[in-house]
Amino acid sequence: MGHKLVGILLNADMHRGVPRLKTGQESLSNYEEAAAAYGLVPCFLKLADIDTDSGFSAAYIKGSHGYKSVVVSTPTVIHNRAIYSQNSPGMQRLLRHHPLVYNTCNRYGKDEIHELLEQHEELREVLPATTGVSGLKQMMNRYPDLILKPCRGSIGNGVMRLVRKGPQRWSLNYLSPSMRRWISTPVYQGALPKMLRARLASVPYLVQERIPLAEIGGRPFDLRVTVQRGWGGDWQVTGLFAKLAPPGGFVSNIARGGEALSSSFALEKAFSRGIAAHIRMAVETLSLVIARCLEQDLPGLADIGLDIGITKDGRIFFIECNGRDQRYGFHKAGLTEIWKESYRRPMGYARFLLEKNSLIYNSY
Repeated sequence: MGHKLVGILLNADMHRGVPRLKTGQESLSNYEEAAAAYGLVPCFLKLADIDTDSGFSAAYIKGSHGYKSVVVSTPTVIHNRAIYSQNSPGMQRLLRHHPLVYNTCNRYGKDEIHELLEQHEELREVLPATTGVSGLKQMMNRYPDLILKPCRGSIGNGVMRLVRKGPQRWSLNYLSPSMRRWISTPVYQGALPKMLRARLASVPYLVQERIPLAEIGGRPFDLRVTVQRGWGGDWQVTGLFAKLAPPGGFVSNIARGGEALSSSFALEKAFSRGIAAHIRMAVETLSLVIARCLEQDLPGLADIGLDIGITKDGRIFFIECNGRDQRYGFHKAGLTEIWKESYRRPMGYARFLLEKNSLIYNSY
């Protein structure tokens, strides 16, 4: 198996850190090891350095003295780890010349994903009641506990919670950016505070029934499931871990103080061993169904992270889909081999695409 280049497309800020090994949560060594397992050499690109007219690109490749920028023929296959809108002119231009870019778009609106999954009858029972801001009053009349989150927010930014305390009384819980702590303030249903109205008007928000999540020591948790295409092109569950909300919190994101735990450990703390095993298998099966449903409408989808909620009585709910899965949760949970596998599997898919493309090309 000859060594071939595979492109790893990064945003400009992360790309700038490659020669200094400062790439945040992206592990360069994991990419190197994973690519080598499939006879590939990773080269790290940013969109501005890809010249679609000439077919050449400036890219960072690791040499004996670290990462250096070199000019290479633009790789046939590119794994997108950057965030661009679906209508980005640069990405559209790249796709016209290099169609084998996978995870083409990796930032989808939460409302968009919910609407796509709602079209599949077999998934409707695992979707929490969801609406836009226009339906907030109706949702407050129907449910005692609501989550409000930006349609395109990430890592828990801007998430708020409304909890009913009486016939017209509610408690609004949100993270204060200035105070860097969670604030709880009383709210009256007929007169929402100016701050809340302004925040809901600033960006599109989703209003969702809050799932009464299973807890460990009074702290709710959900599961992050990494689902990826690997060698052969089929979807597979690479692994899953639990995200435990901080004491007194309701957001489980690791970037917001959440704790990463082994899924088996978390589930067996909340349920009997037998029920925990059944839940884990059901979650993996559901995650594969969701990935296969989403791929019907999202071209190039190949690497996603699904947040799955488990209620205290063992019911399973889909919470949201992350188009650029932050795999470091496995590392933080002590699941080092699964963390490395989450890099190997996309490289296996890259090799699969290269071989498939070569067969098609050679058949002419």
